[in-house]
Amino acid sequence: MKEDRCLELGRQLCFPLYAASREVVRKYKPFLDELGLTYTQYIVMLVLWEEGKISMQELGNRLYLDSGTLTPLLVKLEEKGLVEKARNEKDVREIIVSVTDKGVGLKVQAREIPGKIGKCLNISVIEAVQLKKILNKILE
Repeated sequence: MKEDRCLELGRQLCFPLYAASREVVRKYKPFLDELGLTYTQYIVMLVLWEEGKISMQELGNRLYLDSGTLTPLLVKLEEKGLVEKARNEKDVREIIVSVTDKGVGLKVQAREIPGKIGKCLNISVIEAVQLKKILNKILE
C-alpha cells in the first residue's frame, strides 16, 4: 500500500544511524581489546581522562547512560584498578569517580586510537566534522 511506504526500512533515519553506530563500535574493538576495555568502558575513561574526577550523576549525563548501566561499568573499571569511587565529603549522597594513576597510564596507550579509527572510516575529515555536528544537534 502506498500509505505504508513510510514504514519501509530504506526510508528510516533510525536504521542507518543504528547500523553505522554498530559498525563504528565494531571498528574500535581490536584497538580496545589491546587496552582490555569495552567501548562503553572506553568512553567512561575518555571523560575521566578529560576531567580527572566527576560525580557519577554528571558522568551518566555526559555519556547518556543511566545508573543501571553505569554502575556495573564502574565496578569493572574499579576491579581493573583504573578508577576509584568515593562519597562526596560535602554531600554523602553523591558518588565521585576518579581516574587512578594506572588509569592515567592507560591514556598513553589510547592516544593512537582516534587516528586509527579515522583511517578505518570511509569519510573525509570534513565529512566527519559535518556528521559530528549533525549528530550533536540530534542529541540536543
